[in-house]
Amino acid sequence: MLPFFVTFTLLKCTIMGRIFEKRKHKMFARWAKMAKAFTRVGKDISMAAKRGGPDPNTNAQLRIAIQNAKAINMPKANIESAIQRATNKDMKDYEEMVYEGYGPHAVAVVVETATDNPTRTVANVRHCFTRVGASLGKTGSLEFLFERKGVFEVVDEGQDLEELELELIDSGLEEIDKADGKIYIYTAFTDFGNMQKALEERGIQVSTASLERIPTNQVELNDEQRAEVQKMLDYLEEDDDVQAVFHNMKED
Repeated sequence: MLPFFVTFTLLKCTIMGRIFEKRKHKMFARWAKMAKAFTRVGKDISMAAKRGGPDPNTNAQLRIAIQNAKAINMPKANIESAIQRATNKDMKDYEEMVYEGYGPHAVAVVVETATDNPTRTVANVRHCFTRVGASLGKTGSLEFLFERKGVFEVVDEGQDLEELELELIDSGLEEIDKADGKIYIYTAFTDFGNMQKALEERGIQVSTASLERIPTNQVELNDEQRAEVQKMLDYLEEDDDVQAVFHNMKED
């Protein structure tokens, strides 16, 4: 029998894993439909290369961005083009901005953006809120409703979950979950880099890695209400400056 703390951890992370997997699945499905995925991941690559240099062998953040690009089948030429843009002296630096507010039916929404024109971006985000009768709030006002986690999706090669947990706990592991042929590893926001290094040192293949805002509680809505909220989320995700949208609406 597993120790109580292990059992509790597995139960908790299973719930979190389902929340993350559903959000990620729907997010990438919408991005693919709207042809936005390459634009957003390409921006991640450019920003990473701008910060740490164009060589993924010496730039851990860039390695992660490239892994994420490969996960959505981004062509090699697109990846190389995104890196080259970062070395262009005429390229404007992207500014990362976060906007928060309540959508329809008191659903908390956090919008992460990367933009070369903050004035344009805030106007567009505000419009997405107001067109459904919602409004932006003060940045930081909804932090208590989300836990910021580093999430690594790892290829399941038959690893023993309990052994892997013991191996990675000193690198910042908080939770671990196995579902649908994948392993999900959760760390605190501040331990993202430590975990990336630990996985690389052990030769563990990472499919995707990201910083997620996972809701601490979820709002249950009926189908009609969910459709109203989803309309707003779609408006936001259609904007090229928007990198990610997080919410605490319970999804099917």
